[in-house]
Amino acid sequence: MEEETLVAAQAADATAALAAEEAAQMAAFAEVLDEGKPGSRDIDFLLDIPLVVSVEIGRTRMLIKDLLQLGQGSVIEFDKLVGEPMEVLVNEKLIARGEVVVVNEKFGVRLTDISSPAERLKHLK
Repeated sequence: MEEETLVAAQAADATAALAAEEAAQMAAFAEVLDEGKPGSRDIDFLLDIPLVVSVEIGRTRMLIKDLLQLGQGSVIEFDKLVGEPMEVLVNEKLIARGEVVVVNEKFGVRLTDISSPAERLKHLK
């Protein structure tokens, strides 16, 4: 019973900490927006920061011996099903899900679900 109480208390503490951090980040963001007035610091330089965008089709785990047996024509099975949304990652953080499309003979992703700011904050940890 004590373990259940301890786990519940830890969960409540974690939830409170996340809410406090989220509120602090939102307040800091609001301050930056307020600085957008004439004569204040310009943050346009942020628009030129490069980010790594990738799409994950799935994951799997393999033993080293199985990895060493792979050759040309080998097929690796992933955990995702056909038609399941792909995960769009920015700097290795999930920001959206989407479906694969082909545009001018190149692959692309049509976004179907964009993570909310709260979800993105959860994935930062």
